[in-house]
Amino acid sequence: MEKVKVLHILPSFGPGGAERLVVDLMEAMDRERFEVAAVSLYPESGTLLEREIRAKGLRVFYLNKRKGLDLRMIPQLYRLFRAFQPDVVHTHLYVLRYVLLPALLCRIPVRVHTVHSVAQKEVDWPGKLVHWIAFRLGRVVPVSISRQVAQTVKEVYGDNIHTPIIYNGIPTRRFIFSNKKQRDDRVVLIHIGRFAPPKNHLLLVDAFSLAIEKYPSMELWLVGDGPLRVKVKKKVEAKGLKEKVRFLGLRDDIPDLLAEASILVLPSDWEGVPLTVLEAMAAGKPVVATAVGGVPELVDEGKTGFLVPPQAPDALAGAILRLARDPELRKRMGEVARKRALERFDIRQTAQAYGELYLKLLTRK
Repeated sequence: MEKVKVLHILPSFGPGGAERLVVDLMEAMDRERFEVAAVSLYPESGTLLEREIRAKGLRVFYLNKRKGLDLRMIPQLYRLFRAFQPDVVHTHLYVLRYVLLPALLCRIPVRVHTVHSVAQKEVDWPGKLVHWIAFRLGRVVPVSISRQVAQTVKEVYGDNIHTPIIYNGIPTRRFIFSNKKQRDDRVVLIHIGRFAPPKNHLLLVDAFSLAIEKYPSMELWLVGDGPLRVKVKKKVEAKGLKEKVRFLGLRDDIPDLLAEASILVLPSDWEGVPLTVLEAMAAGKPVVATAVGGVPELVDEGKTGFLVPPQAPDALAGAILRLARDPELRKRMGEVARKRALERFDIRQTAQAYGELYLKLLTRK
C-alpha cells in the first residue's frame, strides 16, 4: 500500500507547545502507513527543537520568511507542494494565510488545521478572515484540541462548523523515568512557558509572594524565555524574592526538572491544551492552574490538582498553600495525575486519531 504523504506547516520550531506537538507527532505516526515531513516558514536558527529534529533525522523544509507579512511564501509553498505532492497538508498557528491558495491551486486532497488556542485569541483579524473563508467553505477541516476550544471555534466561525476534537498528547514515558529525586526539605513550584502576556507570570509572582509569607520553605522555578522576562525579574526583585525565584531559561531537560519539582503552577489568562500540564501529570506532579480554555478538561479538580479563577492571586496562593503544606496530598494527587496522563494523553493516541482523520477525509475524495 502506498504511504499517505503528510506535510505539517508552521511558522518555526521555536519553544512553543504547537511546535513541540508537531515534532512528537512526526515521531509517533505509523511509518508503515504515513510519510511525514514538516515546513518551517522561517529559516533555521539553532533552536532546541531544531537541534532535536536534526538528531532524530526528521525531515523538515526551511523557507526564508521575513518578519511581518511576506507574500513570497505563497509561491514558495506552491513550488514545494508541486515537488513533495502531499496528500495531506496540516497547518498550525497563523500559517493558513500563506497555505490556503497554493494548497487549492495544487489540489491537495486533504487540508487540516489544528486550532491550538481559543479561537478568539488564535490569530489576528486578517487570520480570522482567512480561517472563516477556509472553514465556512469547507476547504479546510479545523481540529480542536479540547471541547472548550471547539466551542470557541463555533462562536467565532459559525455553529455549523464541524470541528473534530483531538486532544494534544505527549510521549508520557519520557517523563516517568528520571534519575533525579525530589528533595524532602523544600517545596518547589515550577512554571514552564513563554514570558508573554497569556501566561501571566506577574500574577504568579503576586500569588507566590502571598503564599511564601505563610509557608517560607518554598522556591519558584521559572522555565522559559520571552519579551516579559525582564519585567517579571524586576517585579521579583521589587518584592524581595530574588533568593526564592530562579530564572532557568530555555531548557532541554524538562523531565529532570519536573522530577525535582513538587507542584506545577499555571496562572494563564487563556490556554488551549497546555502540554506542560500533561508533562507534569505524567511526571506524577499535582497541578495548580487557572480554569481557562481546555485546562479543566485535563486537571480533575480535587483529584489531580486545583483549579482557580483567572486573575485571582489570593485564590492561586491558597491553592498553592494547600498542596505545599500537605506532602501526602501532593503524592496522592500526583499518582492519580500520572495514571490519567498515561491512559488519556499519550502521543500515540493523538497520532492514531490524526491518522484515522486523514484516512477518513481521503476516502471522501
